[in-house]
Parts: sequence; structure tokens; C-alpha cells
Amino acid sequence: MHEVVVGALVREDDRVLLVHRRPDKRANPDVWDLPGGHIEAGESELGALTRELQEELGVQILTASSSHLCRLTAGSAHEPAVLSAWLVRDWQGTPTNVAPEEHDDMGWFSLEELPPPPHVIVRTALVHAMQGYRG
Repeated sequence: MHEVVVGALVREDDRVLLVHRRPDKRANPDVWDLPGGHIEAGESELGALTRELQEELGVQILTASSSHLCRLTAGSAHEPAVLSAWLVRDWQGTPTNVAPEEHDDMGWFSLEELPPPPHVIVRTALVHAMQGYRG
């Protein structure tokens, strides 16, 4: 079973960074999603998230600012994947699409502007976490 980790980078103005997956991607093509990727052998979830966001966005997350949102099984019965989502409040660097082979666009969205998600459970957990953070 594949293990995947994604991260919701959230700015101080409560906007979430989403990337648009290229239409030629095998999993979840042509949708807005959280950035991330596969956990490699021997990596922790936060280690994989740190590596993936560096590779895809060119940022270094501050893991102490990260909190776990949810975990779910996704994909087909033939190729299931465990997906773990994290909320990230602090990072160094400016997010840039440094992985154009993965994404063809990226943008910051308010909760009200979030496009339809590929994973409803992740979106629900993200919205609840952000609403709780607003206090």
C-alpha cells in the first residue's frame, strides 16, 4: 500500500495554498489539491512532508508549526493509498511551482473560495481546523 502525505500551507490571512494537478497525472488529474507526495522507505510523515514541499514548492516548513489534520484510505481497491494531511502555519521561502511536471498552476484560496476537493474528508478537517484557529 502506498503512503502519501500532503500539507495545507495557511497564510496569516487564512488563505490556503493549493496546486492544480496536471491533466496527465494518473492519480487525481486536473484538480486543485494540497501539495505533497509519496512517503519514502524509512521516512516519517513530517520528514516526507518537509522533503516534498521543498521539492514541489521550494519552501522549508517549520515542523513545530505543523499539526495533523486527518488520515484516510484513498484510491482504488487495486491500488489503495493511505493519505495523511497536515496543517502548516510557518515556513521559510516563497512558495513557487518548482515541479511543473506535477502541477500546472497554484494559488491561494480562502475557505469560501476552495474548489471541489478530491478528498472531502481532508477538506472537512482543514475547514474545521481553520475555523477553530480563527477562534
